Amino acid sequence: MARVDDITRLTTRLDYDFARPDLLERALTHKSFSNEHADLQRSDNERLEFLGDAVLDLVVGHMLIDAHPGVREGELSIMRAQIVSEPGLAVIARELELGSFLFLGKGESQTGGRDKPSLLADALEAVIAAVYLDGGFEAARRVVASLFEGRLQRLVTPGFSDYKTRLQERAQALYKEPPRYELVNEVGPDHDKTFEIAVVLQNARLASATGKSKKEAEQGAAKAALEAMGEGEDLAPT
Repeated sequence: MARVDDITRLTTRLDYDFARPDLLERALTHKSFSNEHADLQRSDNERLEFLGDAVLDLVVGHMLIDAHPGVREGELSIMRAQIVSEPGLAVIARELELGSFLFLGKGESQTGGRDKPSLLADALEAVIAAVYLDGGFEAARRVVASLFEGRLQRLVTPGFSDYKTRLQERAQALYKEPPRYELVNEVGPDHDKTFEIAVVLQNARLASATGKSKKEAEQGAAKAALEAMGEGEDLAPT
């Protein structure tokens, strides 16, 4: 369990000094800890997580608009989803070694909670909310920019043709789940097969496509699914 005295190491990594350290302490407190230590009367980080999600979306949105003038809203949404997805946030949290600072219940700690992507992503959002409440929007913007600048530079640029990646990011942003690809049919001899692949989201088939390889068919199905979701105008290279 993280000690309060050790939290100063985290503030150094964030490059931000809290006027109210209790906000950071709350951001690092998982509900499993609060439940096991009711005598401490310490709130968990779920409300901060909710606020941090909104702050993060706003700051990253500003960063993307500044970095990519003229890019359409659909592309910006996909790019933002790449950055603020659960796996992406977990990567940043691990770079901060955020898991080592968390206050977890005994059971959560023993089952690998300090490295669970969902838990790390939630905690990072809560920490961003704590910075926002402590120092305002400009403080939160500085911290987010420092943490996410490298990830912003590694984004796939507008006009890329990896439709599977685009569909996954879009589906994650809208429905919080990835699409599935199912083999519908394959015809022809072994040396000249044609595959039909369907893409499924929320147990509904969105689209299908054929190709001379499964990968080609999956890309076609993903493109067709994006068009079905209203992303057609954003599929052409800019």
